[in-house]
Amino acid sequence: MTMTDWLLADSPSSRLQASLGNGYRMLRMLMRNPLTVIGALILLALILAAMFAPWIAPHSPLGQNLGQRLLPPSAEHWMGTDELGRDIFSRVIYGARITLLIVALVAVISAPLGLLIGAISGYFGGWVDKVMMGITDVFLSMPKLILALAFVAALGPGIENAIIAIAITSWPAYARIARAETLTFRNSEFISAMRLLGASHTRIIVGHVLPLCTSSMIVRVTLDMAGIILTAAGLGFLGLGAQPPLPEWGAMISRGRAFILDQWWVATMPGFAIIIVSLGFCLLGDGLRDVLDPKQGGKS
Repeated sequence: MTMTDWLLADSPSSRLQASLGNGYRMLRMLMRNPLTVIGALILLALILAAMFAPWIAPHSPLGQNLGQRLLPPSAEHWMGTDELGRDIFSRVIYGARITLLIVALVAVISAPLGLLIGAISGYFGGWVDKVMMGITDVFLSMPKLILALAFVAALGPGIENAIIAIAITSWPAYARIARAETLTFRNSEFISAMRLLGASHTRIIVGHVLPLCTSSMIVRVTLDMAGIILTAAGLGFLGLGAQPPLPEWGAMISRGRAFILDQWWVATMPGFAIIIVSLGFCLLGDGLRDVLDPKQGGKS
């Protein structure tokens, strides 16, 4: 029996075999979509750039050389130099670290928080649901960027405060999704069976409700990554995100706007990086939605 036959066995002999087989089927479905593959490759390139930035970047991202300021793209400086003579390509590569850090921390903070709030709200219902969803609606009623600006203005500029502000503004959407998922099965027979067996509310929510909401949450988080990147870049553009001399893409665009007519590369190159990475997350999220959505999976 080959490894493929073992993974695709109709009657797996263990839970590990079933899990690996399910993951292998999902991977095959993802690989059939060329746009999803492109999105995954862009995300892989972002991760590799962040991991191996010291070896990829040909120059220091912070080193200044006023004798080489505002040079156009060339063999020595692939994306040109900025107003302080810093190599833009090196700064874009190191900026991948900041972007990946913001995306990862916002996802780790906001997604579990929204998932837990939505699951509790949908499971208990009644006044718990009204109070929690009322608070959620307050956050959803305001534009995410404006709300993030308000929190950063209160907390102070800086990358840490920007991450906290973006996370605070991102969880309500996840809470709504988790609540909607929970409402579809909170009165199901397996939930009633768990109650009859004496399982506590905490055990039911943690052990059964949250795992059933995870697939939808993964899709939404992946699709939201582009919005998180744009929000972080917007805060950096306004000087409220990562502070100089950190090579944050939004801050680089802000400093380059003064030279946009004559030295277009200063602002354009980090702008291209934002567009490409955002597109990669959107393509990957769209593919994950097709695979993890039961209705879509049944059609494919």
